[in-house]
Amino acid sequence: MLSRTLKGVTVAGAIAVLAASSTVAVFAQDSSPAAGEKGMICVIVPPVENPFFGAMQTIAADKAEELGYSTTRLVHDDDANKQLELFESCIAQDAKAIILDNAGADATVAAVQKAKDAGIPSFLVDREITQEGVATSQIVSNNYQGATILAEYFAELMGEEGTFIELTGKDTDTNAQIRSQGYHDVLDAITGMEMVAQQTANWSQTEGYDVAEALLQQYPDAKGIIAGNDTMALGAQAAVLAAGRPEIIVVGFDGSDDAIVSINQGELKATSLQPVAEMALQAAIQADAFITSGSTGLPEKQSIDMVLVTPENACGYFQFAPVAEGETSANCQ
Repeated sequence: MLSRTLKGVTVAGAIAVLAASSTVAVFAQDSSPAAGEKGMICVIVPPVENPFFGAMQTIAADKAEELGYSTTRLVHDDDANKQLELFESCIAQDAKAIILDNAGADATVAAVQKAKDAGIPSFLVDREITQEGVATSQIVSNNYQGATILAEYFAELMGEEGTFIELTGKDTDTNAQIRSQGYHDVLDAITGMEMVAQQTANWSQTEGYDVAEALLQQYPDAKGIIAGNDTMALGAQAAVLAAGRPEIIVVGFDGSDDAIVSINQGELKATSLQPVAEMALQAAIQADAFITSGSTGLPEKQSIDMVLVTPENACGYFQFAPVAEGETSANCQ
């Protein structure tokens, strides 16, 4: 059962909730109408080349289809102007709802308001916007909590001493800021640790490699790298290995399968797993509830706690969710 502390809702017991998410949700569904019978839902996300966003879109759209809707799956490429065009297209097609992982906390408000004015509710996942009362739901990971548990483990691996580098996400993304704040609230209090460089790699694996490569040349004594997502961390890990420095501690954030494979191979040391499956499922379920009854029965802002993934528990997760009890993740086979 979901356990929440509301207004800035925290969903406790994320592991158990995720494991049960295929059968337990806020709203139980007794039947599965034919896809398209209840109208069309747009599912708009950043580039799906990032497995995090690909999984988010697939899970949300598949659930919406299971609930009786057709779906239009779209990608905004982190471009707010393109995002607005996609919203306008969904409005013109008389979408019943829009599920969105947005292209900027400030820039997205106008698009969501435009849909609301047209009578189309928006259900945001992963990334918040800066204004309340515009979207119907904003369902996000507890990024601050995920960042603090990762930073604590990173400090432990570092022996609470030495210099480190931070790779941050896009400056326009509130998640990048929240994660960095969580890291620093932990690490800045440890007198033996010092950040020697902080630079954005824009959530990109390629940029993660290039930035880490340059910074390691500039700061050859750096002992660790903490990244704002897994793709940047994987790029940094590749740069570390290319430099012949496998002892450098690299940690990421998201809990992607690629990151978990790297952890199992002894490369990345940890990641904070975002409950993508639960966020995506809840977006579709709450959209259906609102379309059907005019209410989700929940506050707009909802937050789901994250899980620290290390070599000790990595085989228990696959596709951003726990595997069934007694099974082993495909990432470990």
